[in-house]
Amino acid sequence: MTSSAQPVTSLTDSFGRVHTSLRISVTDRCNIRCFYCMPAGNVTFAPREQLLTFEEITRLVRVLAAAGVRDVRLTGGEPLVRRDLDRLVAMLASVEGISDLALTTNGLLLPQQAESLRRAGLRRLNISLDTLNEAVFQQITRRQGVARVLAGIDAAIDAGFDQIRLNALAIRDLTESELEPLVEFAASRGLTLRFIEYMPLDADRQWQPDRVLGGDEILRRLRRRFGELRPVPPPQPSQPARDYELVDWPVTPQGRGVDDGRPRPLPRVGLIRPVTEPFCGACDRLRLTAEGTIRNCLFSDAEWDLRGHLRGGASDEAILNEVAQAVRAKAAGHLISQIGFATPQRAMFQIGG
Repeated sequence: MTSSAQPVTSLTDSFGRVHTSLRISVTDRCNIRCFYCMPAGNVTFAPREQLLTFEEITRLVRVLAAAGVRDVRLTGGEPLVRRDLDRLVAMLASVEGISDLALTTNGLLLPQQAESLRRAGLRRLNISLDTLNEAVFQQITRRQGVARVLAGIDAAIDAGFDQIRLNALAIRDLTESELEPLVEFAASRGLTLRFIEYMPLDADRQWQPDRVLGGDEILRRLRRRFGELRPVPPPQPSQPARDYELVDWPVTPQGRGVDDGRPRPLPRVGLIRPVTEPFCGACDRLRLTAEGTIRNCLFSDAEWDLRGHLRGGASDEAILNEVAQAVRAKAAGHLISQIGFATPQRAMFQIGG
């Protein structure tokens, strides 16, 4: 247990970055097996008794909200495989100080859960959709399911979330031909699509730099197909995505859709470039694994145990001091593009997306 001479009032690291965002993995289990996240077989999951309870998660969020955390995103694994997740959503939605509550999902279980999650207080969704092609989907996920994901997207739209984004991983020699169809699909439904560069977080250690389809190349392809892409100023510097409006998108009802008789806003596409254009300098995120350890960086192996504090009778102050220690230890940035970079020991499904 650590101590501090002064009470912790904000989670600020040694580079002046204030941490207001928390990613919470509620499980390491998943109902698909994406190669960039999980091994093909012999998956060892954390025993259920090692996972934080909903009450423990809520207590931790309440402690961190008092120190300035405002945004919470639930992740996994696949968060929707955690039983009664809507109960956790309702608990977190009631925490004073939390202004944004979101969730990242593969979408397969949204037809059954979208309505209850929205009623519980979930505001935003990110849905993973790397391809519309069933054969490519099976290459990536080692499972079938494109139609179920699309049904999940429609269920989310019907549920009336404040915002729904689609996330697509861009991988050379695999999803290049998916870029344009995904843009058209997202635009047809009035959703923002974001392409994410392929990162070294796969369990089988197959990532190679030459498989990264970089942001600049993605932009060139999209401009050839869709014309001008106008940059949209980010709402805050810490936002990792850089969004663009498709200026030349058709404005007819047939081409763009209408809402209450008015043309929808121009479709948007975004880029998240952790490899070719890292955004570490403005990072405001902390990550909580399903087993209750805090990580200050997706690509760092350093972890601080909070479960032991939560179950060992520690005070809120002691728990906050442990998190503050993790924040102070945060490095300036990751080293993905540099010689000597080491892939994290834990894969994405174990860390939390």
